[in-house]
Amino acid sequence: MLNFLPKQFFQFDPLSLFFLFVIFIVSLPSAIYSFSYLKGEYSPAKIRLGWFLLVIFVFSMALVVSVNNALVFLIFWEIMSLVSYFLVVFDTDHEKSIQAGMIYIVMTHIGTAFLIAAFMLMYKYSNSFDFSAIKSACQVMPGKTKNIIFLLLLAGFGTKAGIVPLHVWLPYAHPQAPSHISSIMSGVMIKTAIYGIIRFVIYILGVQAYWWGILLLILAGITCLVGIIYALMVRDIKRLLAYSSVENMGIILLGIGLTMLFQSMNMPYLAVFAMIAGLYHLINHAIFKGLLFLGAGSVYKACGTRDMEKLGGLIKNMPQTAACFLIGAMAISALPPLNGFVSEWLILQAFFLGAVNAAGGVKVFLVICAAVLALTSGLAAACFVKAFGIIFLALPRSRYAKEAKEVPLTMRAGMFFLSLLVIVFGLACVKIIKILSQVAGSVTGFDISSMQFSLNNFVLSPQAGKNIYFSTPLLGLMLLVLGLAGFVVYRLFGKNKAVIYKTWDCGYYKIGPRNEYTATAFSKPFRIAFSFFLLPYRKTQKIRESFYHVKSFAYETHTTPVFKRYIYEPLLELVFKVAKSMRRIQLGSIHLYLGYIFITIVLLIVFIQKF
Repeated sequence: MLNFLPKQFFQFDPLSLFFLFVIFIVSLPSAIYSFSYLKGEYSPAKIRLGWFLLVIFVFSMALVVSVNNALVFLIFWEIMSLVSYFLVVFDTDHEKSIQAGMIYIVMTHIGTAFLIAAFMLMYKYSNSFDFSAIKSACQVMPGKTKNIIFLLLLAGFGTKAGIVPLHVWLPYAHPQAPSHISSIMSGVMIKTAIYGIIRFVIYILGVQAYWWGILLLILAGITCLVGIIYALMVRDIKRLLAYSSVENMGIILLGIGLTMLFQSMNMPYLAVFAMIAGLYHLINHAIFKGLLFLGAGSVYKACGTRDMEKLGGLIKNMPQTAACFLIGAMAISALPPLNGFVSEWLILQAFFLGAVNAAGGVKVFLVICAAVLALTSGLAAACFVKAFGIIFLALPRSRYAKEAKEVPLTMRAGMFFLSLLVIVFGLACVKIIKILSQVAGSVTGFDISSMQFSLNNFVLSPQAGKNIYFSTPLLGLMLLVLGLAGFVVYRLFGKNKAVIYKTWDCGYYKIGPRNEYTATAFSKPFRIAFSFFLLPYRKTQKIRESFYHVKSFAYETHTTPVFKRYIYEPLLELVFKVAKSMRRIQLGSIHLYLGYIFITIVLLIVFIQKF
């Protein structure tokens, strides 16, 4: 008899508990935020519908990371995907929401198709969907079959995670959902794909091939660079944050890929350490990306636009929102002593320690990956200098920005809570790493009792005896002392000599909203530097009153959507061509359709007998 149901429906091992914590720590402040965010935007009936979908969405994610059966996992995975689709198209009056929802639902079901194929192959060898039975069967599974399952799982979960080139849905879906939903989708939902990779590839399937980790590291590095380069180019604040999520998923996967590589190289300490770094960046990204999406929603609530070119000067009218957004921007830019700095530093140390202990081509490969991560961090800092500067500094570029007011208390409360977590997860990193080491040890199967990750409660060392260490509390104290010293020097010696000028004037004698720095202008050097990939083009239009007098001049610059134009549009065109050719078999004859059914049954019988 087929064993579809597990003996124990739920499992609460360290990995599941960790992801449950991530889900609720972001969903709770986002739910509080939504009280005031939804008010005035939608009718009472639609607000109730939004709350119902939100509850189902959060609990479906919680069940995805808690169940102990692959079939039940797929059921809740589909519920999570369908509910998030309804939340993406929540603004049914906007055509862009419908389009984004269509792209999302198609891509997520393509990913689910790969997962179904992988789970059916696992079931063939285990005769059960129970995780423990599948894990036992994988230990005697042929190597070629394990390779195929790994690729299927990578494609299935990679679609949800936004791995390039499967990321195309993400910058469409996340901006169109309500901001508190965008916070949960980007901060939590796409992390369930990371859970899937860890649970099914590392824990159940078991890393058997050296190239698994290499492939994941290559894809993760490409994802990092592509995500942040596109984030630098866009002017829609939520679209910028969505592309930034692609980048940070790449950073998380660098840690996971390193774990797989070190496991195949029989380096248990480095495998555990890389897993700790990846999981740390996972929860850090959930916190500061949730914060940034809530900040973007507050800006949209106050100004009615997400276009950065129509904002500016909001720090005067929305100082608390500006402060929270600045904390999130600093964290995602990996500035000390905040949480983003800690996890990216740990991943870099994992690369360096791996390069020291590796040989030959692996050493060079790991150094290149570390350089990619360093470049990504620098570009991310530039990206969020642009985001914060264009939105909150300078002069208002529209009447809406000029008349903006601070958002209600419940919206600010959600941002305050996440801002506090950004600081706490930076300063208390040693305590958190000790907890994450338990999760990493349970996933990798290595004994961590003899592994030392910290010197004491304040100083972190990636490897005892290597003289590589840092302390975020000491870094924070040092920065605070330097700041206070600078302030004291200014008050004592520079106050009377200071001359105040207008900022952002760029040499102009009379600055105004029309001639100050813009998001497009800020990104131009990067557009030129990465022109080989972005393929920028311009559109100009002159309207003349006469041959010598130009009445108006319009100038637009755009980048080419490479993946959409050269991968998905040709693929979509091929699908439509095949669909049109298949119409020839639909002749309207019931006898012909019965013949199709008979042939299909015969082929299925032959397939079952053979396999």
